[in-house]
Amino acid sequence: MPLSEHEQRLLDEMERGLYQNDADFVAKVGGARVRPTYRAVVLGILLAVVGVGVLLTGVFVQQVVVGIVGFVLMLAGVLVAITPSRAKRAAAAAAESSDSSASKPAQPGFMDKMNERWDKRQEGDR
Repeated sequence: MPLSEHEQRLLDEMERGLYQNDADFVAKVGGARVRPTYRAVVLGILLAVVGVGVLLTGVFVQQVVVGIVGFVLMLAGVLVAITPSRAKRAAAAAAESSDSSASKPAQPGFMDKMNERWDKRQEGDR
C-alpha cells in the first residue's frame, strides 16, 4: 500500500533530520585522535609489570595490603600507558578549533545528492 503524500513528506523530513543529526554526532565524536607518547607507553608497561610483581609478592606473603598496592600499581600503569599527555591534548584541541573556524562552507554530501535525485523522481511520477 503506497504512502499518502503527507506520510511521504513526513518520512522525507525525518530522513533529512536523521542525516543531519548523524553528521553532527560524527563531527562531535570523531574528532582528532590523540595517541599516547612512546615514553608514556613504556613507562606504563613497566609500572604494570612492577604492579604484577608486587601483587604476586602480596599473595605469597599473604599480605592483603601489599596485594592491593600491587593492583593499584597495575591500574596506574595501564592508565599511564593509554592516556595521552596534556600537551598533546591541548595541541589537538587547538588544531581542531582552528580547522573548524577556517573550514569551507559545507558542500552537499553523497546522501544529500541522492535524496535530491529521489525527490526529483518522486515529483516526476506524480
